[in-house]
Amino acid sequence: MLRINNRLLSLSSPRILAAVGVISRKEQKSHSTLTLQNLNPLVKEVEYAVRGPIVIRAGEIEKQLKGTHKFPFDRVIRANIGDCHASGNQVPLTYIRQFVAGCTYPELLKSPDFPSDIKEKVERLLSVCGGKSLGSYTESQGIITIRQDIANYIQQRDGYPSDSNNIYLCNGASDGIKTVIKLLMNNNQKKPSGIMIPVPQYPLYSATLSEYGAHPIEYYLDEDNNWALNIDELERSINQSKERCEPRGIVIINPGNPTGQVLSRENIENVLRFAHKHQLFVMADEVYQENVYLPGSKFFSFKKVLMDLGAPFNQMELASFHSASKGWHGECGSRGGYYELINIDKDVKVQVNKLISACLCSTAWGQAVMGAIVNPPKEGEPSYELYKQERSAVFNRLKEKADLVSRLFNSVEGVQCNTVMGAMYAFPRIEIPKKAIEHAKSKNMAPDAFYCFQLLEKTGICVVPGSGFKQRPGTYHLRTTILPPIDQMKDMVEKFRTFHMSFLREWK
Repeated sequence: MLRINNRLLSLSSPRILAAVGVISRKEQKSHSTLTLQNLNPLVKEVEYAVRGPIVIRAGEIEKQLKGTHKFPFDRVIRANIGDCHASGNQVPLTYIRQFVAGCTYPELLKSPDFPSDIKEKVERLLSVCGGKSLGSYTESQGIITIRQDIANYIQQRDGYPSDSNNIYLCNGASDGIKTVIKLLMNNNQKKPSGIMIPVPQYPLYSATLSEYGAHPIEYYLDEDNNWALNIDELERSINQSKERCEPRGIVIINPGNPTGQVLSRENIENVLRFAHKHQLFVMADEVYQENVYLPGSKFFSFKKVLMDLGAPFNQMELASFHSASKGWHGECGSRGGYYELINIDKDVKVQVNKLISACLCSTAWGQAVMGAIVNPPKEGEPSYELYKQERSAVFNRLKEKADLVSRLFNSVEGVQCNTVMGAMYAFPRIEIPKKAIEHAKSKNMAPDAFYCFQLLEKTGICVVPGSGFKQRPGTYHLRTTILPPIDQMKDMVEKFRTFHMSFLREWK
């Protein structure tokens, strides 16, 4: 009888084991039904730079810093993603957390320390939940009282009526954006639906279009005009795309991500006229609407401008998106968000409702957070003063850093940075020497990705290369958030300055 040591058996190759009869040759073949070769090819096209290879490497370095591995820095500065609470510089607002806590554990309402105004709001919300529990499924569109509060919020913001039946709560704005894009797909492989997206753009859009097999119609933002939308550029973009796709919609991000611009009212009017001319469905990504810092700048919602323009523009189809993740609240992990659909064909709306019902509902906790955001304490209520104080502190810090970051970057030789008017990001343009560009391409890397990897390894600064958001050919950028504490921001830019000058010397 053949006897085989168990350890040797575990180390032996399948070919040896087959030779001695331990496994059959038939069993040597892979039993994987799903392999990289037969994986849905559209999935392989999806890219998402905000959590890409540079960010993965940053995580590895953080682990190595805890061990014996030595780096020329003692911490990684995470400036790659707009995660307010993770930045360490923003704590949750008391009002939002008390409201969610009361909804989650109603026994807290019995405490005399629990504010009476929040208690009333919790009881109102739970009264329409199944079993008076936030743990029950909600209506597919979302909890009715929250949708009513969102409609009131929109009406107060714009001065035009909003119908709660047109409000859809979703798992973060990203989920709503993907749902609406899905509605615009035509499933024609020879001439797929085309969606106009800005360049630079938030990579959710290019990733979603890749996933759906749609055609991205890229239009360039005007960097020399503080990232405004240029109508001639929109016309160029759509006209060049018509042979390859069927243009169906246009995405506008305002305030901008990654560029931090805030569109003027005139700019928005011109975009709406363009969309009307080409019969495009308008998708207004307005998740940073409460993040406007530059004096003289003001947020105008696409809905308000559309309505102000009157007929025929006020009959245009529009989806506008908001999120619990951004603004002064920064509740990213709650995955709260909503979108409003206006001027949608009633038969189409039936299909929308059917589509979202297949997912039952969005997370009820995210809905509750969104409800707290759009219905904050009012003056005279017990929670108001603390809420006002905390909200002002968050906004003022962001405003200070928005001004600081562009000034600091512009003080570095070979770097240009437009003023951060809104949102949470700066998108400075960086000079990369020709020798470094050629070296990066020889390594099959985008030049700004090579630059950002070097920046991470030598300084611990984690940012996202501009190529992850797309950019004009021949230009190179990086995106950084303005979320780290001010002392870290100053430290980050000084480290960046030293690195950049060294990089220019090395590669020139």
